[in-house]
Amino acid sequence: MNDRVTPAMHALPDGEAELTLVVRLPWEDVARLGQEAGRLASQMRRPVTLDEAVSHRLRSSRVAAHAKPAGEQPPAVTAASASVSSLPSRPPAEQARQAIDRINGTAGTA
Repeated sequence: MNDRVTPAMHALPDGEAELTLVVRLPWEDVARLGQEAGRLASQMRRPVTLDEAVSHRLRSSRVAAHAKPAGEQPPAVTAASASVSSLPSRPPAEQARQAIDRINGTAGTA
């Protein structure tokens, strides 16, 4: 059975759109998003969710994918993905444990 459905999209009063989707990421990417959320929270002086961190990361990207012709792939997106996933391979359970430790701020205290 295929559980994939068309993501819901809503127009927002400020002229933006809200898109709900599910993304599968390696634990290292989740940990980096947690770090990004922490940096953003420090700047904004309030708690920040991973959703907000992703939105901020997408908005601050130098290349606007929607501004490119349909056939072009933005190079910055490929480079960012390569730099995030270029960490040495470890067993998935170890990756998950370390990523969760980083997100919780308990890395190296065990």
